Amino acid sequence: MSILQLVDLTKSFGGLTAVGNVDFTIEEGSITGLIGPNGAGKTTIFNLITGVYKVTSGKIIFQDEDITNKEPYMVAEKGITRTFQNIRLFKKLSVYDNVLTACHENANYNIVESLLRTPKCKKQEKILSEKAENLLEIMGLLDRKDVIANNLPYGLQRRLEIARALALNPKLLLLDEPAAGMNPDEEVQLMNLIAEIRDKFDLTVFIIDHHMDLIMGVCERMMVLNFGCKLAEGTPSEVQGNSKVVEAYLGVEA
Repeated sequence: MSILQLVDLTKSFGGLTAVGNVDFTIEEGSITGLIGPNGAGKTTIFNLITGVYKVTSGKIIFQDEDITNKEPYMVAEKGITRTFQNIRLFKKLSVYDNVLTACHENANYNIVESLLRTPKCKKQEKILSEKAENLLEIMGLLDRKDVIANNLPYGLQRRLEIARALALNPKLLLLDEPAAGMNPDEEVQLMNLIAEIRDKFDLTVFIIDHHMDLIMGVCERMMVLNFGCKLAEGTPSEVQGNSKVVEAYLGVEA
């Protein structure tokens, strides 16, 4: 059963086509990879899905609903959240407050109840606090909850961004270069963590990454982009053995 469909998806910037006529389906509950050389259009696809960019033509279908050109906050409300290639945290807030801020999207008390510190407000804040700490524990960050986000090592900032995305209760999690800046050991830990997150939160995960070991190790299916067009799709082994993919990455015919 599919959770996301890209139908003839196209994005042009003036006379430049960044993504051209891409068709792709992501199965619910899967971990799917999106790879391609630099400038292939990978992050553009994420920006189209999440409403950051407007679609030139084609459709984006999420859980049988057309979400093409919805505003980013509406896409998030539907159940799609993401991390970014360039980390976007509240860098002067603590690790805990970064996640708690996102958790408040699920709060159901109003401003008056907050100012009066009503029992309902206090109960909700306790629940949200426990949720934030649980997410930090899962991501291996609980012992650093009081550290200012900007003072975390780069790899842990990546984990914090994932925790914050999970706080919004997504159905589809988009990870843009989650292993960037990580050493090989951290990559292996992240690969295991992504699989654990998928199972624990009953998620579908869509990943962009240049680390082929990560992509090949954790993804069940993959799509390859080149110059904005779909070059190949299939299982990791099928993609790895595709001569067109080898040529696009290495610049030589396989």
